[in-house]
Amino acid sequence: MAKNVGILAMEIYFPPTCIQQEVLEAHDGASKGKYTIGLGQDCMAFCSEVEDVISMSMTAVVSLLEKYGVDPKQIGRLEVGSETVLDKSKSIKTFLMPVFEKCGNSDIEGVDSSNACYGGTAALFNCVNWVESSSWDGRYGLVVCTDSAVYAEGPARPTGGAAAIAMLIGPNAPIAFESKLRASHMAHAYDFYKPDLASEYPVVDGKLSQTCYLMALDACYKGFCQKYEKQERKQFSVSDADYVVFHSPYNKLVQKSFARLIFNDFVRNASYIDEAAKEKLSPFSSLTNDESYQSRDLEKASQQVAKPFYDAKVQPSTLIPKQVGNMYTASLYAAFASLIHNKGNTLAGQRVILFSYGSGLTSTMFSLRFTEGEHPFSLSNIVTVMNVAEKLKSRHELAPEKFVDLMQLMEHRYGGKDFVTNKDISLLAPGTYYLTEVDSKYRRFYAKKAIANGTLANGH
Repeated sequence: MAKNVGILAMEIYFPPTCIQQEVLEAHDGASKGKYTIGLGQDCMAFCSEVEDVISMSMTAVVSLLEKYGVDPKQIGRLEVGSETVLDKSKSIKTFLMPVFEKCGNSDIEGVDSSNACYGGTAALFNCVNWVESSSWDGRYGLVVCTDSAVYAEGPARPTGGAAAIAMLIGPNAPIAFESKLRASHMAHAYDFYKPDLASEYPVVDGKLSQTCYLMALDACYKGFCQKYEKQERKQFSVSDADYVVFHSPYNKLVQKSFARLIFNDFVRNASYIDEAAKEKLSPFSSLTNDESYQSRDLEKASQQVAKPFYDAKVQPSTLIPKQVGNMYTASLYAAFASLIHNKGNTLAGQRVILFSYGSGLTSTMFSLRFTEGEHPFSLSNIVTVMNVAEKLKSRHELAPEKFVDLMQLMEHRYGGKDFVTNKDISLLAPGTYYLTEVDSKYRRFYAKKAIANGTLANGH
């Protein structure tokens, strides 16, 4: 039986094109601070006409295999999580197969998982469960989370983003699952959905979506605590986790969510909640659950109490989501990548709790433990390979007018055929895959930007 199954290696890719939230705020005529303080966001990445979820996933996968020296023949399962539908029957996974086929490996299980932002977590669990099962053939699993989040013009548009993350799964991992410690909450809600197949834009009920997220968080936390207590014979609280990482549609919701966990711990009488905190929170102890979701005063008080814990346990995981935006399935794992980037050399021996949420609704809270691991699958090498600071720094900020033009072009092209992209790849880093054309039969073609002297490498 495989031991310490988990994440051996990670790679992240986000587009080099972005816009500052402050600039977008001014352009949209929004009140100052609405996107930056109100949503808690700094910057937003988006795909230009030469990039999409398929090209981003190709870039992330090939980069991971090359940088960690993994032979494509060593992959036995490949799962993709995404909610960005470019084809209703063809998995994004199939577009990644040429990478493996040319090495003679077509024996790879797995397809795409989709349910809003939760598909990446479903894909990850599938790979972990496979390695832990009697079906495992000794090869690695590979998980890809890829999404481009775009919204119609209006108040939701600044909550967009785009990225792809690839994770290699196997035994003796530096990031191991505590598999018995996970709790899910699944229900039926119309908080965010995409019923119009002719449009990329979702139908969103913002207020309901936030309440659903917090309800799911409460339910998962309750289940998680029960499982922990059964296993460890002692109470679990936030103080038992070194870090807590959240799915991040926008940072303000992450702040509220962590404060919600602190309030849960207060209600459960957790020992770390001191007298001053009790005094602040006790006026709210008689609220029903429904009332507590709507109480602004509780929100404020619990965020005040949570602040020092938030700064220590959550803030290190907020870098990429604040800089790139909502990446849907990749969002939770980009937050996790931020934590590894910021704290990599101090994480060995620590526990992190992750909360994954997908509208409609699906959610899970689960636990991971860190060890240093052995090269190339070590925490320090993951930090080096992901190279987060450099990727963020080398991006190009576009003017809001250019951003709006691009959004219009992409909206017009969505679901379209018979077009060639402008092939302007000057902003893309060498080694990045990009879309060249969609032919009259809707077939998509990609190429890879060459690493040397600017010549083009052949696509598939």
